[in-house]
Amino acid sequence: MPDAPDNPIYPRTIARDAQHEIEIRKSRFIATVWRAGTETEAREILERVRKQRWDANHNCHAWILGERGEAQKASDDGEPAGTAGVPMLEVLKKRDLIDVLAIVTRYFGGTKLGAGGLIRAYGQAVSEAVDLAGIVERRPLDILTIRATYDDAGRIEHALRNSPHPPTGVDYGADVVFTVHLDPPDIPPFRAWLAELTGGATTADVTGRDIVEAPITSGR
Repeated sequence: MPDAPDNPIYPRTIARDAQHEIEIRKSRFIATVWRAGTETEAREILERVRKQRWDANHNCHAWILGERGEAQKASDDGEPAGTAGVPMLEVLKKRDLIDVLAIVTRYFGGTKLGAGGLIRAYGQAVSEAVDLAGIVERRPLDILTIRATYDDAGRIEHALRNSPHPPTGVDYGADVVFTVHLDPPDIPPFRAWLAELTGGATTADVTGRDIVEAPITSGR
């Protein structure tokens, strides 16, 4: 089966919440990234972290919220202006992320890092936390339903799982029903591939559309 064509850039967010810590000249920078869909949710998470880490010198944060990333905020929380929140926000923007909140808690180690050192430290902490969380794309994909007899199901499933479009669901009833999610341009070549695989005995019907989160294996 031919490889799927390149897709346009879809909205991206982190795959999961994640925490990462770095230490620079005895200062601890604890970066945590969360999925947050609204400003209310982001503020609730921020307040919770502030209460948990009340003894920290700083709890700096940045967020990008909304379908088009229209809500953006950055806070230095007492660090020199522009040395914490802005570099954190820039990391999120560079990764094309939405619906994400980043908080970096700093425990001061006694040695000043200077403006450049702080910018690098806060940016590095968030970047590595995002790497740990992973990134997904939210793709609008058509739902295709493939109905097969039990005699053919094993061969079809094996072929699907080794194709660019593995099944997202398998239902065993009177027949075996596979669910596959595809970009609309991929559907004609997929149907041609399925017809060749099964000698025309099996077809794929579009039965709906989903927003599916697909992992990104390489950033841009």
